[in-house]
Amino acid sequence: MITGKTRLLAVIGAPIAHSLSPIIQNAALHAAGLDYVYTALPVRADALASAVRGLRDAGIAGFNVTIPFKTEIIPLLDALSEDARRIQAVNTVVIEDGRMVGHNTDVAGFLAGFAERGIALTGKKAVLIGAGGAARAALWGLLRSGVSSVVIGVRSVEKGAALAADFAVDGDVRAVSFDDTAWIVACSDADIVVQTTPLGMTPHTAEMPPVDTASMNPAAVVYDLIYTPAETRFLREARAQGCETINGETMLVAQGAEAFHLWAGVRPDMELMKRTLREELARNTLRY
Repeated sequence: MITGKTRLLAVIGAPIAHSLSPIIQNAALHAAGLDYVYTALPVRADALASAVRGLRDAGIAGFNVTIPFKTEIIPLLDALSEDARRIQAVNTVVIEDGRMVGHNTDVAGFLAGFAERGIALTGKKAVLIGAGGAARAALWGLLRSGVSSVVIGVRSVEKGAALAADFAVDGDVRAVSFDDTAWIVACSDADIVVQTTPLGMTPHTAEMPPVDTASMNPAAVVYDLIYTPAETRFLREARAQGCETINGETMLVAQGAEAFHLWAGVRPDMELMKRTLREELARNTLRY
């Protein structure tokens, strides 16, 4: 029951009606017996500053941030966590005594995919497919975990080089074009392959990133951040080569669970959150 004591949490973005976060977070909040409610709030692109001030002034506990505001919100905050500062993107805001602190839980979510399988990253050679926002979080997570090197595969060498330069002080990072023979060599030599682009996401499930799975190291771990479908064509072909595969389900749930902990101070039931996600995805599939 919602009362005058119920604390409010939210996710802001544009658009936001498609977000699964309210369903997942409210299930976890209810299971934990916490007097919170989580909702989705559409915010116009030209109204971010006023919306953020309003959320703070209304006394809510915190909120998630999604496209297109993850970078734009930074100047409006009082402080950033280390992960948010390094990635220069915020997906979670905690409000306490009127002070807003930005966090990025995508890093913890990304690394949870490896931790769940007991996969250590220290000393491993990694390749990263793509150089967008998701790639920044994955790259920082890999470097923070002690990989020996990261090769970023990109269509735009300029964009890839800029990303590599941002993290050059943190490790051995370089960008190469998908058309470069160095990309083929890097993929065949990698211990870890991380796919961060939308290629293969529902409804375009026939699409593939530019990787020859037949030439990949069969001992490699292949991680696709996509969670719909549960197994992309890329993961299916990598698995056929003998690779261990991970999809984006754990990352999605774990980043939400980390945000939950930042707001409420307790750890949610991750298995419940996963089950809720799967059930909602199945309902959406049946609906369409």
